Amino acid sequence: MHSLPDFDQLVQLATTDPHQFALLRQRLIDQTIAQANPSMQPRLQAQQSHIDRLINHAKNPLHRNILLQQELQRQLQRFNQALQSQSPPQQAKILP
Repeated sequence: MHSLPDFDQLVQLATTDPHQFALLRQRLIDQTIAQANPSMQPRLQAQQSHIDRLINHAKNPLHRNILLQQELQRQLQRFNQALQSQSPPQQAKILP
């Protein structure tokens, strides 16, 4: 994986050449997913597809951030619910 340009370079690239910025973003996403456990890759690709759909519905950068923040909140709530719904661990039987 290539190293990520610093923030100022990314801002300049996004400002001066949005197409190249989008290509860099997609390449980094693809590389990251490719390095994940193969059993997780389909799930990560589906999640990224969902994120991309959210981004495409945004009217402007601020709206995009709000949509992504709301999605993150939903994901965290689902994760919390999954953790809370698990049955409590059974106590071990202690033998003398």
